[in-house]
Amino acid sequence: MSSRGSVDKEKDAIRHTSDVHPDTEFGGPEGRHKLEKTLLWKLDLRMSILVLIYILNYVDRNNAGAARLRGFEADLHLSGQEFPTLLSILYVGYIIMQIPSNMFLNWVGKPSLYLPFCMAIWGAISCLTGITNNFVGALLTRFFLGFVEAAFFPGAYFLLSKWYKRSELGLRIAILYCGNIISNAFGSLMASGILSGMQGKLGHAAWRWLFYIEGALTIFVAICAIFILPDFPSTTRGKWLSDQERALALKRMEEDAGVGDEAETETGGHLTGLILALKDWKVWWMAVALTSQVVALSFNAYFPTLSATMGFNTTISLLLCAPPFAFTAAEAFFLSRHSDKAGERFWHMTISLFVGIIGFVISISTMNTAARYISLFLMAQSYAGFVVLYAWVANTFPRPPSKRAVALALINAFSQLGNIAGSYVWPKPWGPTYRNSYAICISCAGVCIAMCYVMKLHLESINRQLDKEEEEKGVKVKGFRYLV
Repeated sequence: MSSRGSVDKEKDAIRHTSDVHPDTEFGGPEGRHKLEKTLLWKLDLRMSILVLIYILNYVDRNNAGAARLRGFEADLHLSGQEFPTLLSILYVGYIIMQIPSNMFLNWVGKPSLYLPFCMAIWGAISCLTGITNNFVGALLTRFFLGFVEAAFFPGAYFLLSKWYKRSELGLRIAILYCGNIISNAFGSLMASGILSGMQGKLGHAAWRWLFYIEGALTIFVAICAIFILPDFPSTTRGKWLSDQERALALKRMEEDAGVGDEAETETGGHLTGLILALKDWKVWWMAVALTSQVVALSFNAYFPTLSATMGFNTTISLLLCAPPFAFTAAEAFFLSRHSDKAGERFWHMTISLFVGIIGFVISISTMNTAARYISLFLMAQSYAGFVVLYAWVANTFPRPPSKRAVALALINAFSQLGNIAGSYVWPKPWGPTYRNSYAICISCAGVCIAMCYVMKLHLESINRQLDKEEEEKGVKVKGFRYLV
C-alpha cells in the first residue's frame, strides 16, 4: 500500500534532522530535565480541568437516556422513532461544526476563551431542554446542543497535541477520555439522586430538574475554566509559565517531529491545512475505522436501558451502570500508559476491542442476570481500546498544525455518523435480548480492527523506507517515525 511517492508527500510535511541541539539555554541536560518536569507538572495541573469539562459534556449529551426512565417520553408525548431521533439529531450539528470550529481555534489561538464560551452556551441550552413540552422543542434544543458541543472534544484533542510529545500524548488523551467514561458512572449516580429526590419539587417533574441542575453546573465550571485553561505554546500568556519554560515547550514539540510547529511547516495559510487533510487518504481511512467502532460503542447511550433488562427498578438500574464504567476508567488509564511506554498502539487497542466482542457474545447467548452484568463490564472496557485508537490518530498526523487541526476534527466529526446510526441500533422491539443489536456491534468492531491492521502495515512500510533512506545518508540519529 506504500510507495516512494507517498513517502515523499509525508516528507513535505514532516522533515527530520540529525543535528543534536544543545540544551545550554536550559542549564544543560540536568537543568533541562528539572525544567521539563516542572513544565509538565504545571501543564497537567491546568489541563486536568478538561476531564471535568468532558464529564459535563457527556452528562449533558446523554442525560436524555436517564430522563427516559422517569417520564421524559410520556410528558413530551413521544412515539415511534421520535426518541432515537432526539438522540441522533444532536450529532447532525456536532458533525457540521467540528471542522470549522477547529480551524477557527487554530486561527484565533485562544482555547482558554473559546472553549469555556462554547461550554457556557451548551449549559444554557441543556437547561432549556427542561422547559420543552413537545417533540419539536426537544428536537431544536438537542440539535443546537450538538452544534455548540462540537467545539469541545476536537478542540481539547488539538490543544493536547500542541503541548505534549507523542510519547506523552496517549496517557493524556486517556486521562481526558476518562472524562467520557466517568461521565457514564457519574451521570448515572447524579441522575439516580435527582430522579429519585426531585419529583414534584416546585411543581416540576424530576426529569426536568435533571436538565436544570446539570446545565447550571456546566455554566459554573465554564466560568472557572476561563482562568485555568492554557492557550497554545506560541500564544499563551500570563505568569504561570516563565519565558524559559515557554521556550522549552516550543522546542519539545519541534524535537518530537524533527521540525518546527509553525514557521517550518505552515507554508500556505490555514486553508492549506484543510486541503492537505482532505487529500490524505489516511485521514479518511481512520475516519471510517473510527466510525465503525463508534457504532460498536452505541450501547453507551442505551446503557440504562440495557441495565434495566436485568429486572431491577429505575434507581437500582441506574446505580448498576456506575461500576462497569468506573472499572473502564481505571483500565483506560493503565492501558494507555503502557501503550505510551511500549511505543505501540495497534495491539493495545485490539485486545481491548476483542474483549468487548466477548461481552457482546455473552449478551447474545444468555439472559442470566449475573452473566449479563459481567457482559456490561466487558462491553464497557472496550472504551479503553478506543482511547488508544484516538491517541494513534493524533500520532499519525503530526505536521503541519493546520492540517492536524482539520484532520483531528474531520476524523472525529465523520465518526459521529456512527452515533447517528447507533441511535437506531437499539429499538424497543429488539429488547429485552437485543440480539440483533449486539450482532451489529460485533460486526462493526471487527471492521474497525481489520482496517486498523491495514493502517499498521502501511505505517510500518513508511517507517522501513525512512530507515533505509537514513542508512543510505549515514544519519546516526533516528528522525521521526510513526507509532504503530
